[in-house]
Amino acid sequence: MSDSTSEQRSPALKNCDMTRLKRLTDFLFEVGMLRHTPRTGYQFLGSGKESVAEHSFRTSIIGFVLAEMAGADSSHTTMMCLFHDVHEARTGDLNYVNKMYCTANGTQALKDATAGTGLSEKVLGLWGELEGAESEESRLAQDADQIDFIMCLKEQMDLGNPYAEKWLQGALKRLRTPQGKELAAQVYATDQSDWWFLGPDSSWWANKNGKDKK
Repeated sequence: MSDSTSEQRSPALKNCDMTRLKRLTDFLFEVGMLRHTPRTGYQFLGSGKESVAEHSFRTSIIGFVLAEMAGADSSHTTMMCLFHDVHEARTGDLNYVNKMYCTANGTQALKDATAGTGLSEKVLGLWGELEGAESEESRLAQDADQIDFIMCLKEQMDLGNPYAEKWLQGALKRLRTPQGKELAAQVYATDQSDWWFLGPDSSWWANKNGKDKK
């Protein structure tokens, strides 16, 4: 290609790049809406709250952990977890009561959200694999989604909500993988405050007010 031809085409290429860049920016603003999109089941539980973004973050970490436990592709599992609820920026989160009366087209929401971004094939591929739950990584990602919920329920159970354990027992039955079941069993057996309350040396509690060590 000659320099003159390149110069003639570059403005058009720049326009295409800017169009895609604009859509990528729109998409990132849209993803930010997940910070303001509540998980709606807590209204029935009576305590606790979180956004879809908060849920998606820990779900992604759990997915990574489960994949490492299973010897599966941890990066791929984590990516499925990361994108698993992105469509809820448009549809909102439908809890189990909502779903008896309402439906949401998550696939169409993702298509519209990613249109013009150049991300559609990859994002929709991750979504389709997750929903199909046929690959090991997709089943681990599905379990990660449930285990984050189980951990939230355990937190509420430890804080005294009598309904949380009933919900937790139901969620345990939805787990698909040995690794998910193993991790969830440990979650159930662990007090949610152990990581910080039991973590410091016991002398820390005695000396926390500045009392001289003996």
